[in-house]
Amino acid sequence: MDKQDTIYVAGHRGMVGGAVVRALQSEGYDSILTRTRSELDLLDQSAVHAFFQAERPTVAVIAAARVGGIHANNTYPAEFMYENLSIAQNTIHAAYQAGVKRLLFLGSTCIYPKLAEQPIREASLLTAPLEPTNEAYAIAKIAGLKMCEFYRRQYGVCYHSAMPTNLYGPGDNYHPQNSHVLPALIRRFHEAKQNAAPEVAIWGTGTPLREFLHADDAAAGILHLLQLENPPNWVNLGCGEDISIGDLARLVMQTVGYQGELTFDTSKPDGTPRKLTDISCIKETGWSPKIDIEQGVAMAYQSFLEEQAAGALRQ
Repeated sequence: MDKQDTIYVAGHRGMVGGAVVRALQSEGYDSILTRTRSELDLLDQSAVHAFFQAERPTVAVIAAARVGGIHANNTYPAEFMYENLSIAQNTIHAAYQAGVKRLLFLGSTCIYPKLAEQPIREASLLTAPLEPTNEAYAIAKIAGLKMCEFYRRQYGVCYHSAMPTNLYGPGDNYHPQNSHVLPALIRRFHEAKQNAAPEVAIWGTGTPLREFLHADDAAAGILHLLQLENPPNWVNLGCGEDISIGDLARLVMQTVGYQGELTFDTSKPDGTPRKLTDISCIKETGWSPKIDIEQGVAMAYQSFLEEQAAGALRQ
């Protein structure tokens, strides 16, 4: 990839897509293609084909997805399966037909088995059953990953994938029911502080371990992968460290300045007991994350406050 390339970023209004656009701009890439959902419906195969044929980008980053936390994945599996499969097959095939020379597809570390050996290596893919609460989303992302692998094998195009761990940062989704755990905690503790609520209850036991990567770190990793002449077919994109949900809640509580009590609703599911990625593969290519969880949560809360004040909070 070079500065003369025309780069299409699908999902530029989402958290990771927005971070990719900011990273590209900061590195001096001027020819960046974006489309809002109203301008281009990625579920519409004909529209996606027409877009790629008309615009002929040389590079594509597929960051668009239907995403959500445990509640959303468990409640709407049909939509998560259909929409994410459609996005993957429509964009990857249309890109190939339009002569796109390089494509990076973003998946998720939920593609790996529920009880995969920790930390999770790329080789763990398809070795055991998935976590049931997000199986639909995971299968769709595995399909996209495999499409890239097979198009690369059969047609010789450099289509490859990155599997980010839990991402957070500017532009995150703060929906009260359907957001991921970290933005959900930020919103709940912020509102509890505002309302002087005596306690905040979070789902589960607080014992599951999760890994979190700031969106700006993820974008830097994506740009790094796009510069590699021969990238892996898929690679984990994480920080290589995890934190319990209970400790994360306490960190957010401290960052927000909430003085009430933290309780745990053990009637709700925990999900996968632990999900930590082995990032040795991407580190061997010369990349590593820069933002630790304490700094990142402080940055995320500041972004939340700014977006809320500007009336731009995604929810």
